[in-house]
Amino acid sequence: MATGKQAIKRRIRSVEATKKITQAMELIATSKLKRQKEKMEQNREYAHVMKNVVTKILSTSYVDEVVWMKKQEDNRPLTIVFTSDLGLCGGYNSNMLRFFRQKVNPKHPVLLIGLKGYSWLRNRNFNLISQLMKSDDLSFQEISTVVNKGLELFEKGEITSINVLFTHFVNSVTFEPHMVKLLPVDEDFSTLDETHVETIFEPSGASILNYLIPMYVRSVTYSCWLETKTSEQASRRMAMESATDNAEEIIDKLVLQYNQSRQAAITQEISEIVAGADAL
Repeated sequence: MATGKQAIKRRIRSVEATKKITQAMELIATSKLKRQKEKMEQNREYAHVMKNVVTKILSTSYVDEVVWMKKQEDNRPLTIVFTSDLGLCGGYNSNMLRFFRQKVNPKHPVLLIGLKGYSWLRNRNFNLISQLMKSDDLSFQEISTVVNKGLELFEKGEITSINVLFTHFVNSVTFEPHMVKLLPVDEDFSTLDETHVETIFEPSGASILNYLIPMYVRSVTYSCWLETKTSEQASRRMAMESATDNAEEIIDKLVLQYNQSRQAAITQEISEIVAGADAL
C-alpha cells in the first residue's frame, strides 16, 4: 500500500511540473499573440488602401497591356504556403496541410515558408521549389524575396497564376485555412464607391499597374503571413490552456486517489489494532 501511495505522489509531482511548463508557454503565447495582433491590425489599413488604388486604376485602364493580367488557361498554378516552425499549437498545422492537400495538385509548384510543412511535402512528393525556410520573425523584405521568385516565374510564363494559402484570423478562438488568388489580379470593382471621378494617369494606367501590381502582391502576401502568425499564436495559447486544464484535472483525480489509498491504509491499521486487542 505504501508503495502505491509513493507512486501516486511521484505522478502528482510529475504532472505538476508539466502544468508549470504549459502555464508558462500559455503566458508566452498570450504575449506573442497580443504583439502579433497589433502588427496585423497596423498593416490592414495599408493593405486596404493598396487594394483600393489597384482596383480603381484597373477600372479605368486598358488591362490588355498589363503583364500581370494575362488571360490564359490556369494549368500550372504556383501556391505559396505558410506553416509554423514549432509544434504544440493544436490542430493549426494539421488543418492547414489537410486543406492544402485538398486544394493543390502535387504536380504544381509550391513555395513553402515554415519548417513544419517541409518534410510533410517532401514525403508526399509535392513539387516543392523552395529551400527550407523559417516562418518566424520575417521582415517584409524576406517575404518579398519569396514573392519575387513567383513573379519572375509568372513573367517568364513558367506558371499561369500565383495563389497564397494561409490561415485567416477571425478572432482569438477562430482561425480557418484560406486560399487567395494573387495573379492574375481579379477585376472586382464591387468595392469601389458609386461616385466616379475621372482620373488622368501619367504615364498610362497600364504602365502604373505593371509597376504597382507586384507591390500589391507583396503587400497581400505579407498581410497573409501576419494573419497566419497571429492564428498560430492564438492556436498555441488555446492548446496550452487546454493542456493546463487537463493537468489540473489529472492532479485532482490523483489527489483523490491518494487520499482514498491513505484512508484505506489508516482503516486497515485500525482494524488490525482492534483485532489484536480482541485477541488478548
